[in-house]
Amino acid sequence: MSDTVLTGYRQSIDNIDAALVFMLAERFKITQAVGRYKAENELPPADPNREEAQIGRLRQLASDAQLDPEFSEKFLRFIINEVIRHHEGFRG
Repeated sequence: MSDTVLTGYRQSIDNIDAALVFMLAERFKITQAVGRYKAENELPPADPNREEAQIGRLRQLASDAQLDPEFSEKFLRFIINEVIRHHEGFRG
């Protein structure tokens, strides 16, 4: 027996997951370009002031969207750590 309501919810979740993956891929394409630029211009791979500003901004957006700010911060910190790891790789 098929539950069409549940199937509909799951299809929406699948669509959102696909959009998230494509958005993350696009974000990482841009941050990789930033990493190459930083390496070419001898800039540090991390920018703690920018990171903290972004985390504060994302926490506020999460709060406005009724999403747990703690979750959003953990998510962004994970992404930031990956970006920094990539940036360090460009330094050779």
